[in-house]
Amino acid sequence: MGFDPNEPEQRRQLRAAMKAADISVPDLWLKYFGLSGDAGEYEVEAYLQGLLSLPPIQRDLLALAANELIDDLPRPRAPYSDDFNGSHHSETEDSGEKDGGDQDGGHRAGSDG
Repeated sequence: MGFDPNEPEQRRQLRAAMKAADISVPDLWLKYFGLSGDAGEYEVEAYLQGLLSLPPIQRDLLALAANELIDDLPRPRAPYSDDFNGSHHSETEDSGEKDGGDQDGGHRAGSDG
């Protein structure tokens, strides 16, 4: 098997994705192994450090494992207006205005005078 000129860049981008998503080598390896990856955990660590070359299929399985772990992460999302209808947040605000609106010593009522 000859040297693949894309391997260093694929490795660099895999490491960058792992760092951005806070994926550990043991977590990556466990997912990779579950996807039928052949390399052991120490071999994966050596590959990530640039000390060992892996065949393209194994590198692609590592990329698949990382991408699946990334897809499983909770991501923030922007809410739509309808997301607030009937939500606990709205009810808390409404009850606070009705029950506790004057708890500030009548500041709002006394602000006119």
